Amino acid sequence: MTAGGAVACAALLLPLLSAGPSATAERAPADSLQGTFAAAAAEYGVPESVLLGVSYLQSRWDAHGGAASVTGGYGPMHLTDARTAIAEAPHHSHGAEDARGDDARPARSVVEAALPDPGELPPRLRTLERAAEVSGIDADRLRDSVAANVRGGAALLAQAQRELGGPAGADPEDWYGAVARYSGADDVATATTYADDVFDVIRTGQSRTTDSGQRVELEPDPAVSPDRTQVRRLGLRTADTGRTECPPTVACEWIPAPYEEFGAGDYGNHDQANRPASQSVDYIVVHDTEASWDTTLQLVQNPQYVSWQYSLRSSDGHIAQHVPLEDVAWHAGNWFVNAKSVGLEHEGFLVSPDAWYTEAMYRTSARLVRYLAKRYDIPLDRQHILGHDNVPGTTTATIRGMHTDPGPYWDWAHYFRLLGRPFTPSAGPDSSVVTIRPEYIRHQPLYTGCVKAGEACAPHGSGAVRLHTAPSESAPLVKDIGLRPGGQDSTTGVNDTGARASTGQQYAVAERRGDWTAIWYLGQKAWFHNPRTQPVAVGARERVLTPKDTLAEVPVYGRAYPEASAYPAGVPVQAVSPLPYKLLAGQKYVVGDRVPGEYLYATTFDTAGHKVVRGEEMYYEIQFGHRVAFVKASDVRVLS
Repeated sequence: MTAGGAVACAALLLPLLSAGPSATAERAPADSLQGTFAAAAAEYGVPESVLLGVSYLQSRWDAHGGAASVTGGYGPMHLTDARTAIAEAPHHSHGAEDARGDDARPARSVVEAALPDPGELPPRLRTLERAAEVSGIDADRLRDSVAANVRGGAALLAQAQRELGGPAGADPEDWYGAVARYSGADDVATATTYADDVFDVIRTGQSRTTDSGQRVELEPDPAVSPDRTQVRRLGLRTADTGRTECPPTVACEWIPAPYEEFGAGDYGNHDQANRPASQSVDYIVVHDTEASWDTTLQLVQNPQYVSWQYSLRSSDGHIAQHVPLEDVAWHAGNWFVNAKSVGLEHEGFLVSPDAWYTEAMYRTSARLVRYLAKRYDIPLDRQHILGHDNVPGTTTATIRGMHTDPGPYWDWAHYFRLLGRPFTPSAGPDSSVVTIRPEYIRHQPLYTGCVKAGEACAPHGSGAVRLHTAPSESAPLVKDIGLRPGGQDSTTGVNDTGARASTGQQYAVAERRGDWTAIWYLGQKAWFHNPRTQPVAVGARERVLTPKDTLAEVPVYGRAYPEASAYPAGVPVQAVSPLPYKLLAGQKYVVGDRVPGEYLYATTFDTAGHKVVRGEEMYYEIQFGHRVAFVKASDVRVLS
């Protein structure tokens, strides 16, 4: 890792006065966040645009109330102190879900891996300690004070510039190597991608209101053209790209998951296949790891664990690929979805909302998803770009064990802006379909259970709205009979998806009353507060479906499996098992794909025995609740 290095001598702490104050420093109030950046840039001789660009790529200038990121980074400069963050963070299990989700074989049991010893944390996870040494600022202040944090980040950049022999001064083009070192990446490609992203921010400019209500602006500098060869002076390793399948705009490393036979018909930790020749790839599933980066790599390289195609590191956006795209990973808890999807695990913890994701990871993830979507012709919408929490249970018995990541704190609106598909209105405010779209930072519904059951989570922006049985905040939340067969109400629990609609999801409108809108959701009307002055949903023009006129109700499925007559000899028939929900006459749901019933029979290590079974029965995917579902095309009619 290049984040380390000798402690700078006292001379490195002296302000580089030749840089002089920027125009922003002269006009920004000294007590504003903009003024804080300007003052720190002037104090340490760092170009203000470089300091702002680095901070934007780490935190988008947010302070997160002093809470740590998923890699233990604090403040706008993401100064890392993972030892403290690990000690303070709650840790939760992924739950009881069978990641394979295939009834044709026993549930996949998994092993737990221990968290890494904090004493062995790499330098990239201890930059706050170095910032304290270089700047002389107390570690507690670097964690808790925004101004101190920005000064500490500026001191680290100035130290890196000196160590690399770069010139002092205000020309951002001279600081490419220092920016690359700030990433903490230990390989050339990741450090380069990080620095490229920072300078892209500098070229294009950015402005936004932060989570503390501060307006910060970085004026565009389209002519900036840094010397990218400076990365050569960092002495970084060249990562093994091996069989990676990634766009050239990200740094990707090959860390393969094992395909290994154990005997007695058991093997792991994925299935070999021949996609897309054998089956189309229709979904991309977004997960969070619920583990640190090192633990994540330990798990995916264990043949007795489960698997996914890609892992993404929060600190710098580095990507590791584990399973070839042609093969089927065991990640989503639903075999139909696994067989037709790519799984992306993002370093993070859904129940720790202030354990936030960096902009670096959001950006590289979006680039990877764009690449995959283009490669497989996957629409960029929320019925194809799924959270793990949107994947349905396969049968009634599996619903309660399905995972709930990445959870209500994943910023879907920002993610889809990076994908180039922002959620914009396609119809007027009185349309018959709506797209959920709250304003992430300002929208802070109560969640409970992040640390202790029933205890309120820290206030935080959220992309999900809560659904009630009537147009009133005091009305009970809608019920999910799959999660609670006894008919109990849903709760405000951070892992409770029973009464939740998420950004980008689309629903048919059932009714409107004043500032309240009702949608069809899990076979019932579900109300959310949607005032015209501050809407949390926008109008959409989409196809919907409803039961055929002769049917009072239609069964709903968690997978689109073929009819029994489609199975050849030697392939056991898989049950077409309805979920406990019903789509009732008069209700409408937004339509996704129309697909044939399909089942991948792959229960042996020898792929010669694998078989894709396709039937004549057709299904529609629908946005049924928080999770998607499937209905038989023969049961419904589609409306424009």
